[in-house]
Amino acid sequence: MVDSAAVLNGQTIAYTCYTIAIILVMGWFAIRVTKKGKGSRVKPALFYTFVGMLVVLGVSLHIVTYNTIPWTEMDLHRGDYTPDRSFNIVVENHEFKLPSEQLVAEVGEIVEFDVTSNDLTYGFGLFRADNSMVLQMQVVPGHRNDILWKFLEPGVFTIRSTEYSGPKGIAMIVKDAVKIVPKKSE
Repeated sequence: MVDSAAVLNGQTIAYTCYTIAIILVMGWFAIRVTKKGKGSRVKPALFYTFVGMLVVLGVSLHIVTYNTIPWTEMDLHRGDYTPDRSFNIVVENHEFKLPSEQLVAEVGEIVEFDVTSNDLTYGFGLFRADNSMVLQMQVVPGHRNDILWKFLEPGVFTIRSTEYSGPKGIAMIVKDAVKIVPKKSE
């Protein structure tokens, strides 16, 4: 499993380059179409070649990044994974109710966060100390809301609601709620 921060950085670079290519082609097309004089027409073969290249580049980008998304493997083959540790969390009245003061797991364990809402739709997000998001999911009342995650390095994480649930939702933060510790030597 790849760290979500590495995936985000890689995809930011790739999609920025792709977007710049699209903008350049659109600009080139606009200049050629609006230019006065003989020969200002865009040749269809050239235009469709650029469009075809952008389509191939875009599809290739999606295919290449498909397996870099950290959670896809576990989501696609959910039945093949058994969590090493499971945390049942209840959300009600704009408050996360954790099974213990701090949820502790080891590096390399598959952790299940099973979150239940008893009243509203909330979000469940895990954030690093620098406020970048590790994972998130929507928590809908009356439905199963769980996510599997394999932590690759130790750290302490904050839980926040990532879904608008009214004005009180902004205060739904549990600092240092999840602690991932180094694996104990066997």
